[in-house]
Amino acid sequence: MSQEMIAIFMFATMMLMLFTGQRVFGAIGAVGAIFAIALWGTGGSDISYSAAIKLMKWYPLLTLPMFIFMGYVLSESRIADDLYKMFHVWMGPVHGGLAIGTIGLMVLISAMNGLSVAGMAIGATIALPELLRRGYDKKMVTGVIQAGSSLGILVPPSVVLVLYAMIARQPVGQLWLAGVVPGLMMAAMFILYIYVRCRLQPELGPVLDKEEREVSRSEKLRLLRAGILPVAIFATMMVPFVNGWTSLVESSAIGAITAFLAAVLKGRMTRSVFEVSVRQTLAISCMFMWIILAALGFGAVFDGLGAVRAIESLFTEQLGLNPWMILILMQLSFIIMGTFLDDTAMLVIVAPLYVPLVHSLGFDLVWYGVLYTITTQIAYMTPPFGYNLFLMRAMAPPEITLRDIYSSILPFVMVMALALALIMTFPQIALWLPEYVYGK
Repeated sequence: MSQEMIAIFMFATMMLMLFTGQRVFGAIGAVGAIFAIALWGTGGSDISYSAAIKLMKWYPLLTLPMFIFMGYVLSESRIADDLYKMFHVWMGPVHGGLAIGTIGLMVLISAMNGLSVAGMAIGATIALPELLRRGYDKKMVTGVIQAGSSLGILVPPSVVLVLYAMIARQPVGQLWLAGVVPGLMMAAMFILYIYVRCRLQPELGPVLDKEEREVSRSEKLRLLRAGILPVAIFATMMVPFVNGWTSLVESSAIGAITAFLAAVLKGRMTRSVFEVSVRQTLAISCMFMWIILAALGFGAVFDGLGAVRAIESLFTEQLGLNPWMILILMQLSFIIMGTFLDDTAMLVIVAPLYVPLVHSLGFDLVWYGVLYTITTQIAYMTPPFGYNLFLMRAMAPPEITLRDIYSSILPFVMVMALALALIMTFPQIALWLPEYVYGK
């Protein structure tokens, strides 16, 4: 059997195991280990050992538990609630103002946590009931929360970009900075869509009642101060890093400590909050480390079989496709895989194939990391089996049906597709900030 056929069989075996519901790291790691031993005997066991050593020596991985802990402290201590109260008062007089405020909330939650699931959970538990109670259209608000939560893996500190950096061997700092402008641009596009839609159809996003808008100036300022606290925490972490005063790991430690102290000073750091934050941090960090370990081992075997070179030859020599056509086909494959896999699984499955191919085609791997994150979030929200669609259904009240959720997301998917097209056409949208900061 040729090496190319072995690689295809290896990939098909892994996909079959994933379809049967096996854990991602177990399916990927087991296939990699079995094929390594079958191909190279007992010497194949060195591949997993080498991957483990590589993982343990990757210093920036320390940022992962720091940022996850920071996000859970801010979430469990209900500091994120203050953000929504601020947006509620300040944006209430505008048609669709609370929906716009929810997008702002999601941006800040993304900057605190780095996980899209966290933004979804906070939006569904804090914003969704309030928006429905105030007469907002149910399709509009479910779409807003799903679209806003998609910013979680793009706006720094993005956990997924940390994983991409490990697999693609790119600097985490550059990838984070590359996500800033595209993330803010997408948030601005969401806000513009909501504003225009609610101006044309005011019944979708009514203004607050006059009684609710009559809040004293002192109360408004108090809420503004409370809402600014998470922004201040983010600034204490990112400003020293962007200016080169601290390393990435040091900045992550500053963020975790600052969030912890903020919860203590506000009297919200209870024993239960601390225990939940630590337990969740440990669980998620271990999960990601197992996935990375499995991906590195699988990728080493796959690369050893020459699969990457075979795929490159297929696309460029046998099919005669130009680099841009190949790139577009890659993005379409992400959307298809997103119907049954999450973003992390997609990354570890295809990164061993796509990252070397993207590099050989002459594209920037930092820029491609941004394209990957946006495309996977589009896949997450694309019917019929988008991952986020079912998460929203699990969290939404009974009056919101799966059909409502499907129809709610289509306008926002179109906005995201437009953002993706702009970044593909103008790569400097993503690359300008890292080039500016690292070029100083």
